[in-house]
Amino acid sequence: MIIQSILDTDLYKFTTSYGYFKSFPQAEGTFIFHDRNATIYDEAFVERLHAAFDELSQLSLTDEEFEYMVKNCKFIPQNYFEWLKGFRFDPSRMKIWLDEESHLHIEASDHLYKVTLYEIAVLSTVSALCNEGKQIDMEEVIHRLEPKIALSNAEQIPFSDFGTRRRFSFEVHQAVLEYIKANAQYCMGTSNCYLAMKMGLKMIGTYPHELPMFIAAVNGGPRQANYIAMEEWVKIYDGYLGIALTDSFGSDVFFRNFSKKHASLFDGVRQDSGDPLRFIDMAIARYKELGIDPMTKTIIFSDALDFEKAAKLKQACEGRIRCSFGIGTNITNDTGHQPCNIVMKLSTCRMNEKQPLRKCVKLSDVAGKAIGDEREVELYRRLLE
Repeated sequence: MIIQSILDTDLYKFTTSYGYFKSFPQAEGTFIFHDRNATIYDEAFVERLHAAFDELSQLSLTDEEFEYMVKNCKFIPQNYFEWLKGFRFDPSRMKIWLDEESHLHIEASDHLYKVTLYEIAVLSTVSALCNEGKQIDMEEVIHRLEPKIALSNAEQIPFSDFGTRRRFSFEVHQAVLEYIKANAQYCMGTSNCYLAMKMGLKMIGTYPHELPMFIAAVNGGPRQANYIAMEEWVKIYDGYLGIALTDSFGSDVFFRNFSKKHASLFDGVRQDSGDPLRFIDMAIARYKELGIDPMTKTIIFSDALDFEKAAKLKQACEGRIRCSFGIGTNITNDTGHQPCNIVMKLSTCRMNEKQPLRKCVKLSDVAGKAIGDEREVELYRRLLE
């Protein structure tokens, strides 16, 4: 199977699912797949995708997995994992088709606490199917990895594996993590819950773009959405999982919303698009403006990183603010083949079935990476000046 377990996904999917489960149990939404490379697919690929999703629907949380998550995710109560035991992926909740230009479209719709779990499963399945039949040499994959880990060890670069969604395959993902566990001195863990369980690594997670996107859509727009999202996160997790994602509507907007309260409560912030050097300056300036020592806080960098870039960013942060790195495709899909450039984002949502559907927008710190209806994107930009 392409997906090995219900837990073969990123930790933040469960933390976000529980957030909806607790605070917005009636909320509904649709996630839409985007291929930034505009890849050409064929009907045979769609058939394989249907078959893979049928296999996915057979997965369920095992007793071993249940016990592991209850023991290692103290911030999520046991009743959530009791519910997760009964959860199954439902292919009828998904629509898959090719348009006239043979571009792939995938939509998944359900209550948000369920449909949020489809994102990583869809992305890693599409990536794995795109790589079917491509020949790789695992010795060469590890050979490519060796100097990266050597650089991390030499420069003391703290990093985590964030590579589930666009990995080459589960087998490659597992092999590179085995090498990392055996050789990396500064690996902080992995976002993948199943591999964390199997390999004795720490699970790593933060909150996603979809939370402020949802808040903005159902609660009056993007101006205060970051603030409200952080408020909800604090109510739900009471200080756990304290890394705030900054670029849902641009980091300038986020830092305007970043209050003394949240800057004090959250351990740090995550940079996921735009100019990381400018971001360092922005974060430090905001912490100082709020009377907080930046050296007590951390920036998690996660935007298309490799280890050389991480080394330069670590040097830029030295003595100014702490840092760590979430490295994804460069770890799990450096095989000599071109990786997929795919995402799956919340497109529409509503607080309950009696409300009209609202369109969701993500702006990011790069204009070309905005996602959403063009008119809605322009409206958000005008509202945010």
